Amino acid sequence: MAKRLGKGLDALISEVDPSDQAVEQIPIKECRTNPYQPRKTFDADAIEELKVSIIEYGIIQPLIVRRSIKGYEIVAGERRFRAAKEAGLTEVPAIVKDFDDKQMMEVALLENLQREDLTVIEEALAYKNLIEQLSLTQEELSNKLGKSRSHIANTMRLLSLPEEVIVYISNGELSMGHGRALLGLKDETKMIPLVVKIRSNNLNVRQVEKLISELNEKKSKQKPKKQPKDIFLTETEDKLRDILGTNVNIQKSKQKGKIEIEFYSNDELDRFIQMLER
Repeated sequence: MAKRLGKGLDALISEVDPSDQAVEQIPIKECRTNPYQPRKTFDADAIEELKVSIIEYGIIQPLIVRRSIKGYEIVAGERRFRAAKEAGLTEVPAIVKDFDDKQMMEVALLENLQREDLTVIEEALAYKNLIEQLSLTQEELSNKLGKSRSHIANTMRLLSLPEEVIVYISNGELSMGHGRALLGLKDETKMIPLVVKIRSNNLNVRQVEKLISELNEKKSKQKPKKQPKDIFLTETEDKLRDILGTNVNIQKSKQKGKIEIEFYSNDELDRFIQMLER
């Protein structure tokens, strides 16, 4: 069963029901892959299993395609297309949609989110790509996917961890819970040594949270406590986070103030600049 991560893909292309949508048989040689598909590799074993199923039962769910100068571009169903080619089919059932380039990109990114083998890091990158490529805020993406903004924000925050830690989460050596706990560590210089300790002692999330609490307490004793942030500043931070779709920190003294905006790529920085220019 496909991974269900929200209403976005269904809302864009709707559930495929051959009873109320025209299904055409189109030549497989005239099909081209989605040029905006972020996924470049497909599991060979999964394609082989699907090929065997297609040989026995045929293609149950039609592909979604759009017409192009050279034939058809696949909007959704690239795995079925690849398996059908492997099975030796000359035609595939398809529903033709009139999509523009932006919709093609949106479907490709949303479909990528519905993979069964999606890791939490891949999910975070998919959210990031949707926000950057489609110029969305986290709130807009939340509405599109039917996922809470906090879930999207917390998942994307994992990308701010050191690259080494991200790799461990991606390959399953650390869990999402470990990653979220590590985000709460105040002294970043302690993170890698702590990760080494987690892996060598096979510490669970609760044990890690306790260690981080102890480390943070030691750090707090070393520094004077900060005054609570002004409520106006915290509300403004929340507004800017929703607008920009990233973490924002505002600091203000008697003489001056500054706004810190987190970004993860040059493309994201360009997007912020374009928003400010508008």
